[in-house]
Amino acid sequence: MKKIFIFNLTIAIFLLVLTQISCNKSISGITANVVALNPTNQDLNAGTWKTVLLSSPDTFAVAAPAATNAASYLADLNEIKGYQQNLSADDQQNIKYWSAGGVLRWNEIMRELVAKYNLAPYQNSEGIYPIPSSVNPFAYPLFPFANPPYAARAYAYISAAQYDALVACWHYKKLYNRPAPYAVDSNVHALVPKTSLSSYPSEAAVLAGVTAEMMKLLFPAENANIQQKLQQQELAAIQSGAATRSDVMAGEALGRQVANLFTARAKTDHASNAVGTPTEWASLATQTQANGQTPWISLESPARPPMLPLFGNVTPFLFNSATVASLRPGPPPSANSDTMALQTQMTYNQIKSPTREQMAIVQIWADGIGTYTPPGHWNYIAALDFINQNYSEVRWARNMALLNMALMDAGIVCWNTKYYYFNPRPTQLNPLIKTLTGIPNFPSYISGHATFSEAASTILGHIIPANAARYEAMSQQASNSRYIAGIHTQNDCTTALKVGRNVGNFAILRAEGDGAE
Repeated sequence: MKKIFIFNLTIAIFLLVLTQISCNKSISGITANVVALNPTNQDLNAGTWKTVLLSSPDTFAVAAPAATNAASYLADLNEIKGYQQNLSADDQQNIKYWSAGGVLRWNEIMRELVAKYNLAPYQNSEGIYPIPSSVNPFAYPLFPFANPPYAARAYAYISAAQYDALVACWHYKKLYNRPAPYAVDSNVHALVPKTSLSSYPSEAAVLAGVTAEMMKLLFPAENANIQQKLQQQELAAIQSGAATRSDVMAGEALGRQVANLFTARAKTDHASNAVGTPTEWASLATQTQANGQTPWISLESPARPPMLPLFGNVTPFLFNSATVASLRPGPPPSANSDTMALQTQMTYNQIKSPTREQMAIVQIWADGIGTYTPPGHWNYIAALDFINQNYSEVRWARNMALLNMALMDAGIVCWNTKYYYFNPRPTQLNPLIKTLTGIPNFPSYISGHATFSEAASTILGHIIPANAARYEAMSQQASNSRYIAGIHTQNDCTTALKVGRNVGNFAILRAEGDGAE
């Protein structure tokens, strides 16, 4: 009896935590009042870590800084002291906000943007669904439609670019070793925790520069908002006494140069073609029928085009495109087979009488329209745990890059699988199945939630081994939520978990060889 009680209590606590994660998706939520970043390890050798796209940390030159007794540097110090004499309440709040860490704050901002733009276009008067255009992002429908694959790719590009930029930043910090302003002049107050880290170039400005430049591509309608965030972060760095104006200028310039490298890759990674064309959409059904199978159809009225059917052709980060096909699992049971009939019946039986706990699980992991998406949900989980690890800014970036590259690549393999088999959902095979949440507008096999979740669980369990069992429990529950909801068969979910784990293992291989462990 005692063991049963402990198990049920554990489940209750687990559900409570997940409910907080699901419902509190705002930068004013759990992470709003995080204490200032104060790493236990500054990772002074991070300038030697393996980068993602940079061929070397000194790919982009950063000029040597002025000496601390130079007239220009003394003017920089005077600027800080002038600010500190007249800090307003808003200034102090801004310093406090950004002191929690730039990677954390930009990740929060990113998740909010994903939620804002995660809205499927509505059909026009002719019953046609318009496609968002990056050429005119302010016209309806707003660009982008930040659905799960788009979001996974956006999180990955931002995180990987931040990581490379900070590795380069750490390289130059060690090379030039110019002390922080508060270490040079005792009249400059340190309004953030002091460190032994060089202030040139400013890591805050590097993050601001690289992120702002990347977001021009990913969320072009938000340029003014993002520029304001950049200015706020850089001002906080100066007013806090952590960086001078010259530290900031050098950092922002470096960050933008690194971002340009990643935006160039993004423009040629085939994502721009992922929407496909009506001819390509029709060919998917034709080919499936030619193979003697039942093709997936949209159950929306009017029928909505499939979501990003060519996303499986996007260039991954952790492996090459040929590996995508090798990670694709074998086919699902034939839609006309007894096996599929049994799987569909099991799904129908499951949704007829869900328990309150099952309903809660479905809602916790729904991550539908207007949310961070499943990849963003895992970013939130990771951020909460990373806060407690007292990571340096560069290690924050490294760990987020590993997570998000795994999530993006999991999405690529998953979407490649979905549109390779073009398998119908249980709701198509049995119209009596009424899902407990919406019906995604893309093929069933394999589950995106399960693939994303297991990839995330695998790499996070490597990063924080003490939490590995908890991450795996979350992944299993996220996967099961889609079966409970009537959206997938069990086979869709269990196969996806295997695929996600395989993708996550590639992230582990990278982690083991990047020099940070």
